[in-house]
Amino acid sequence: MTEPRPAPPARPDRVPVVVTGLSAVSAYGRGAAALSAGLRSGRPAFAPVTRFDVSARRVGVGALLPGAPVLLDELLTVVDEAAAAAGLSAAHRAATPLLLAVHGEPDGARGLPDRPGRTGAFGRTVAEKAGLSGSVRTYTSACVAASTAVADAAAAVAAGDAERLVVAAGYLVEPDQFALFDAGRALAADGAVRPFSADRKGLLLGDGVAAVVVESARAAQARGATPLARVHGWGRAGDGYHVVQPRPDGAGLARAIEAALGRAGLTPEQVGYVNAHGSGSAQSDAAESAALRRALGAHASTVPISSTKSLHGQALEASPLLELVATVLSLREGFLPVNAGYLGPDPDCPLRVLTETTETRPAYALSLNAAFGGANTALLVGAP
Repeated sequence: MTEPRPAPPARPDRVPVVVTGLSAVSAYGRGAAALSAGLRSGRPAFAPVTRFDVSARRVGVGALLPGAPVLLDELLTVVDEAAAAAGLSAAHRAATPLLLAVHGEPDGARGLPDRPGRTGAFGRTVAEKAGLSGSVRTYTSACVAASTAVADAAAAVAAGDAERLVVAAGYLVEPDQFALFDAGRALAADGAVRPFSADRKGLLLGDGVAAVVVESARAAQARGATPLARVHGWGRAGDGYHVVQPRPDGAGLARAIEAALGRAGLTPEQVGYVNAHGSGSAQSDAAESAALRRALGAHASTVPISSTKSLHGQALEASPLLELVATVLSLREGFLPVNAGYLGPDPDCPLRVLTETTETRPAYALSLNAAFGGANTALLVGAP
C-alpha cells in the first residue's frame, strides 16, 4: 500500500469559499428537503421506467420523477431556490455568472431563434430567465462536468476573481442515453446499484437537477448570509488510460484527492466521510478503491464510505452536483447515507462501506467523481 504524502499547509492568503444556497431535484422529489428525506430513509428510488418505452431493453429500471418534467423548467426552479436560500437580491443575481453542466444538447436548447440546438444558447436562456448575468460557461465533460464547474467556481472565488457564482446542473433520463447504456450492458440487470459490493451488476440512471451558490466568505458576511458549508479543497487529474475503462491503480483519482487535501491543508485522517463515485460497476469500483488506498493510506479502510448513486441513481453530467448537495445536507443534518444494495465484501474493495444510515456529524467530507476518458475530480467540504 502506498503511504499518502503529508498535506502541505493551506495557503493563508486564499479567500475562504462557502456555499450559501442550494437546491436539488431527484426521483425523491423537488427541493433539498425531499432529497434529504430520501437519503435518510435509505430506500433506493429505483422503479420501472414509464416515461418512455423500455419494452425492447434488457433493463427497464431507473430513478425518475413522475410525469414528463422539462429540463429548462427544473433548472430555473433550483436556481431560483438556491438564490433565494442564499438571500440574493435581484441586483446580486444580475451580477452573478452561471456555470452550467448539462448533457450534450438538451431538448430545451432546440429551436431557439438565435442559435438552434446549441448548449451555449441553452445556458444563456437559463441565465436570462433566472435573472443572472450574461456571463455563462457550459460544461459537458461527462460524469465530472458539474464537479469541474464547482472546482472552477471555487478557484475563481479563492483567487479573488469573482465574488460569487451560481453552479447549476441537470439531466433528465431520456430514451437515447438509456438505450446506449443498456446496449453497452452497463445497466444493472438485477435492478439495484451495489457499489463496492460482491456481485455488483452495474449502474442505473436517475434524474438529477441541482444548483448551489458559491461565494466568498467575506461577501456572504457582508450580506448577512449564513454559509451552509465551506469548500475547503478541490482537485482534478486525468489518467489518459482508456476511452471508457478506469485506470486500475486509481492513480489519477488519487492525485485529485491529494490535490484537494493539499489545498485544504488537511491530512487524510481528518476526512470523516467519503461520498464515493461508486458507480456499481466492477472495474470502476475496484479502481476507486485503489485510488482511496493510494491517497488516504491506512485511513481508507476506516473512513466511512458510501455512494449516494445507490439511492438516487447516476445523473451523468449532473450527478456530481446532486452528490455534493447530498453531502452538504448530510454534514449539516448529522447523518451519513447508507451504501444501498450491499450484499457482502469484495476483496478488490477493502473499504468501510456503510451498510446502514449512520447518525454522526464529521467535520470534513470528500465527494469524488470519475468520467469516461480518465477525468477525475475531488471536492472537500466541511462545516462553515
